[in-house]
Amino acid sequence: MSRRPMVRPGGRSTRVQQAVHTAVRELQAEVGRPELTVPMVAARAGVTPSTIYRRWGDLQELLSDVAVEHLRPEAPPEDHGRLLDDLRNWAEQFLEEMASPTGRAYMRDALLGDPEGDNAGLCSAYAAEQVGTMLARAAGRGEEVPDVETVIDRVVAPVMYRILFRPDGLTGAYARRLAEEALTR
Repeated sequence: MSRRPMVRPGGRSTRVQQAVHTAVRELQAEVGRPELTVPMVAARAGVTPSTIYRRWGDLQELLSDVAVEHLRPEAPPEDHGRLLDDLRNWAEQFLEEMASPTGRAYMRDALLGDPEGDNAGLCSAYAAEQVGTMLARAAGRGEEVPDVETVIDRVVAPVMYRILFRPDGLTGAYARRLAEEALTR
């Protein structure tokens, strides 16, 4: 099934999306993900099930859309005055959020409902944007900075691999070490 293009922002479409996303989050908290159905979400959001099927296709695509929205950072990374401190702090928070049971569930949903990989690209872009913000600030302070892809390869990629395949040893110290190594190699 091909991914449906997102409709124009604003107006009724935005209100429907917000209502449906809110309904999904509330119902997941109340009844749990396994019990969630499109008719339940539609009733809570005040729309018809056909509205959800038209826009998202099925429950998995809807859950995927909600997950990607949840994984979008709400604010730029904190500025601690130097790149090493910024990157250490960000890497530790990134690991903590993504390795949590909620983070893992959102990653799973984001990827399962998106066979073409668009959501993986969005999630990658979110991380790259956060890294780019830190690097631009550091460059503005006159610090020597690697490129975004270097940080993605040396911090984000190992964290994600370990979360998915080797979750032992996922500590703040591990994330901070990756950040330090990304800047000293």
